[in-house]
Amino acid sequence: MDWQWLALVVGGYLLGAVPFGLVVSRLAGAPDPRTAGSHNIGATNVARLAGKPAGIACLLLDVAKGALPTWLALVTHPAEPWQAALVGLAAFLGHLYPLYLGFKGGKGVATALGVWLALSPSALVGILLVFGLVAWRTRYVSLASMSACTSAPLWLLLAKAPPAQVALAAVMAALVIYRHRENIARLRAGRESRL
Repeated sequence: MDWQWLALVVGGYLLGAVPFGLVVSRLAGAPDPRTAGSHNIGATNVARLAGKPAGIACLLLDVAKGALPTWLALVTHPAEPWQAALVGLAAFLGHLYPLYLGFKGGKGVATALGVWLALSPSALVGILLVFGLVAWRTRYVSLASMSACTSAPLWLLLAKAPPAQVALAAVMAALVIYRHRENIARLRAGRESRL
């Protein structure tokens, strides 16, 4: 058994599970994001509750916790792209289902972006372009996030990423949409908050 890779999977999950939104909010003296605003520990809610600098800090930390373990897996196991994909998935699942918060986490968009940053920076450019265009046209962060994540498998295909990493993107996109089910209901009802 490859113990180094197994350690990266476990470490990726544990790092992904760190609730930076909660940490940043507490350091900023803001309300607990789990009980205020949209009740989400992600950067958008943190920005609303603690201000834009706190939201940006949360965003960068959540991206980093997806990027770092995935990048380490790519560096240590360059011949096995599926191993990096599984380490990235572990970090992503850590954010969605964090051990430290009773397995009740965020929606995973920023952490997914970190994983894609490590796997294929060129694909990430396309993903961010979709996010920016949808956010600009609709002013819905949730819709922009889902659209960007749904486009990820296509961008990875265009970047000629290994099949395992394209499959990872599809799984992550499905989970992001699932985690946004309440936002989808509000969008349908015309009650979703805009930028």
